[in-house]
Amino acid sequence: MHQLGGRKCSFLFCLGVVACSIIYWLSRTKLVGTPTSSKPTLAGIEKRENYCQNGKQINRLALPKNVGSYIQSTNLQCSNLTKELHFINTTLSHEEENYPLAFIVTIHKELDIFVRMLRAIYMPQNVYCIHVDAKAPKEYQEAVQKLVSCFGNVFLSSRSEKVTYAGFSRLQADLNCMKDLIASPIAWRKVINLCGQDFPTMSNLELVQYMQSTGWRDKNMTPGVKQPATMKHRTRFQHHEIVGSHVAPRVPRHTKPPPPHNLKIYFGTAYYALTRDFVDFVLKNQIAHDFLEWSKDTFSPDEHYFVTLNHIKEAPGNHIDGGWEGAIRAIKWRDQEGKTHDGCKGHYVRDICVYGIEDIPWIIEKKSMFANKFEINTFPEALDCLEQWHRNKVLNQATVPINPSWLLWSHNNSINF
Repeated sequence: MHQLGGRKCSFLFCLGVVACSIIYWLSRTKLVGTPTSSKPTLAGIEKRENYCQNGKQINRLALPKNVGSYIQSTNLQCSNLTKELHFINTTLSHEEENYPLAFIVTIHKELDIFVRMLRAIYMPQNVYCIHVDAKAPKEYQEAVQKLVSCFGNVFLSSRSEKVTYAGFSRLQADLNCMKDLIASPIAWRKVINLCGQDFPTMSNLELVQYMQSTGWRDKNMTPGVKQPATMKHRTRFQHHEIVGSHVAPRVPRHTKPPPPHNLKIYFGTAYYALTRDFVDFVLKNQIAHDFLEWSKDTFSPDEHYFVTLNHIKEAPGNHIDGGWEGAIRAIKWRDQEGKTHDGCKGHYVRDICVYGIEDIPWIIEKKSMFANKFEINTFPEALDCLEQWHRNKVLNQATVPINPSWLLWSHNNSINF
């Protein structure tokens, strides 16, 4: 009974999102002078509400059934393709225009989520480096390549790694994109990294404002603490990467020498928001270079490399006294159940919750930059509702007239959401 009640509340939450959206957009279209013909009809609104009551159906409206095949086979010109996929092609405020962001996105599967995530974070003033795992299927890589080619500010990493979970290759993928982004003509201010199962909860405007807030202006965000005793094995002993498979300790066991430059190792999340000067430091400074070399045979170096460098005085924008501060991700860890959250309403994968629809209110209440993680095949309705809520917020904050193609739901296009 409790589970049924929770699901009912979650659907009511989604219906509330839709109802508010309808009221808002009926008034918004009048304010910006959108032609009458572009307004959603009553039939269209009712159809949208009915689809919101069935997550599996609502997902079919979000994107073509097979988005990869659609992108590859369509004869549409790029301008029409991005319109059909509801990308926003205009900077929405002066504040955002004056503070361009850079994004690193590492992907290898879940093409539908990647397309939906990209359209959620895409803004023409920003720049995006996409790293596609070299192991990804050819069809996947070709679909991403075609979509990316439609944007002047989105590009594939110049070097692609065969990424291994917890391996150095994961860190190298980010560094490859950093090198490319430093060479970009776009004067981005901070870089944020994402994986293919993330989705934003802050709008681009909110990200810009958060990056410039008192605690984070000109500072790097690398949540983490001094390496706990339970994590010391990661860097105390040598590991080797079995490319594309896993990372294992060397046998017989080999103890590593101390880290260079007397560095104190920190442990944290692999996610970050870094200043441009810090990225330049990572790529050019000798301390950073030596530490990178030392980290190559450690376990999951992406979870200690940036956070450790952010705790030394030589690093620009350092956060020497920092800990877990920074609302960088909404994640439900299994071992935090009953402490920071009331359980996963979807299911756990590697002790991280793959969100179900009943998790959405918790995600929104967390007010983090992004949420992780989502799966289309298992819980499509969770992403559907979060995506609709996020796009409504983005457009509600816009200071420019709204293009009807930016709406994710419509009465006259079968691939709309």
